Amino acid sequence: MTRLQRCLRPALLATSLLLAGCSSLIGGPRETPTIYAPEPARRVDQSWPAVDWSLALARSGEAQMEDGPRIVVSPVPGELQVYRGALWARPPAEMVQDAVLRTLEDSGKLPLVARQGSGLSADYRLLLEVRAFRAEYAGSALPAAVVEVNATLLHLRDQSVAGSRNFHQSQPATGVAVAEVADAFSQALAGLSHDVAGWSLQAGQAHAGQPHPSAPAR
Repeated sequence: MTRLQRCLRPALLATSLLLAGCSSLIGGPRETPTIYAPEPARRVDQSWPAVDWSLALARSGEAQMEDGPRIVVSPVPGELQVYRGALWARPPAEMVQDAVLRTLEDSGKLPLVARQGSGLSADYRLLLEVRAFRAEYAGSALPAAVVEVNATLLHLRDQSVAGSRNFHQSQPATGVAVAEVADAFSQALAGLSHDVAGWSLQAGQAHAGQPHPSAPAR
């Protein structure tokens, strides 16, 4: 070994150790996230009115933190965090829309119901805005799945509002594990989709029975 090599060896060793330490801070081996896909049960009510108008579902409002892939938790009021290594399979807005759509389909109370953009020329449009989709402790030992949605029903011919209402579901989890929290969201979505579907049919039917001005000529 030459004198130059002996001088450089300590410096090269120190550089290698420094880079190894930096790699653990910058990235290092990443944990594979667990993907959760809540499957809410679909609950229909035979007392809901059967209607002769069609309905399209659409998303309303800007995307918020709680409408992303991370599972949001509020350990104390006013503070939001996310569960590490856990993701939703789909954004919450899609899960809400899908749950309501499937509930309406299973009810058999409408001739046609679909998502906006499917090519359906609908009579009414149901706008769904997700305002909360998080786990909340709120001073309890166990979190609860909290889902809050604003629903607005529009009559497309004259652009009148047939109804607007806020819906809220809070379902306590059976434990603190993320899987138990995800199961609580399944139950919260089931309750919320039942309430939104029933209200949509009732509000639309009440509006359809009223006289409406003719659509303006184009």
